[in-house]
Amino acid sequence: MENLTELLSQLTKQDYCYLTTIGRKSGNPHEIEIWFGIHGNSLYLLSGGGDQSHWVKNLIANPNVTVRIAKYIFTGVARIVSDDKEETMARHMLAGKYQDWQEGQPLSDWGRDALVVGIELSL
Repeated sequence: MENLTELLSQLTKQDYCYLTTIGRKSGNPHEIEIWFGIHGNSLYLLSGGGDQSHWVKNLIANPNVTVRIAKYIFTGVARIVSDDKEETMARHMLAGKYQDWQEGQPLSDWGRDALVVGIELSL
C-alpha cells in the first residue's frame, strides 16, 4: 500500500475530483465533479454557492464522503474550514491552481468569497 501523502501528492495535478455525498433528504449518493487542492492528507474545495450548495448541505448533514481522483477512491470526513490560516492557504492554493493567481495579486470573487471545505482523507 502506498503512503497516502505520497499518493495524494502525485494526484494533485489532476484537474478534477469527484465528490460523493449522501443526500440529506433522499439518503442516496450524489456525485459532483469539482476543482480541488491537496495539502498533506487533506483535500480542499471551494463552494461558490456557499452553504446553499446542495453538496455542502449534504456534507453538513453527513460529513462522511467519498472522493475519487483518477482511478483512486478515498473515504473522508468533510468540514467547513473555520481556521483563518487554513482558509487562506486553501484559497491561495485553489486560485493558484485554477486561476493562475500569484502572491501579491488580488483574489477573484470566487477565490475570496467561496466557502472553504476541507476533507480529511484516508484510503
